[in-house]
Amino acid sequence: MHIVDALSDRTGHDSLRALDPRLRIVAATLFALVVVSLSDRVALLTALGPAIALMLSARLPAGPTLRRMAAMDGFMLAILLMLPFTVPGTPIFAWGAFVASEQGLMKAVEVLLKANAIVLVLLTLVGSLDAVSLGHALARLRIPANLVQLLFFTVRYIGVIGEEYARLRTAMRARGFRPGNSLHTYRSIGYLLGMLLVRSLERSERILAAMRCRGFQGRFHPLDDFAYGRADALFAGLALLAFAGLLTLDRVHAAAV
Repeated sequence: MHIVDALSDRTGHDSLRALDPRLRIVAATLFALVVVSLSDRVALLTALGPAIALMLSARLPAGPTLRRMAAMDGFMLAILLMLPFTVPGTPIFAWGAFVASEQGLMKAVEVLLKANAIVLVLLTLVGSLDAVSLGHALARLRIPANLVQLLFFTVRYIGVIGEEYARLRTAMRARGFRPGNSLHTYRSIGYLLGMLLVRSLERSERILAAMRCRGFQGRFHPLDDFAYGRADALFAGLALLAFAGLLTLDRVHAAAV
């Protein structure tokens, strides 16, 4: 739990944010693969420990983080509620013609534990990176250049498109539009989305012309000079030990049961 705090004492500043972004991406990816491969609930509960420890060490604000987790859980709620009724097994209760099984309920719990552990680590290790550092780290990891550029442009201009959408909605309200369950509302929303698409296309053409005038040749050149340090090696070693421990616990406890 105090791994990153110990590293902070060695570097003199927040070591988690000082870790090489490439290492943070790789560690988060490996953690996700390890957690997905786990099948024992004790191992899954244990996997939440490092995730929570990283969140506390990174000093992420608890409120916004928990709200994001709750939003993800709410998105999965419909699927989780269906699992007990779709997975065959020992019946535990019935709701009309639908019978819920114990195996389905346990499967839903496993999915929930896996999703929360993975998302929490992603928010801590990858979500705390700024867009430029994330893009440059992905480029250094030999991710295709087109995907990296797509990430850059998406992060940069999704806010611009949001502002354009807000202006269009304000103009609609100024003209007396009030949404309701009517054909006029559906038609107006369709016009809104169409106008947003047209304006986004026009803006993208202007941005492309401006970039070409500045010598853009279809490639961003990373400026960050990443380098692995002693703290990175220590974090990588501890992460590998944690991954090996989770896999061992999953196999041993599953065999014992």
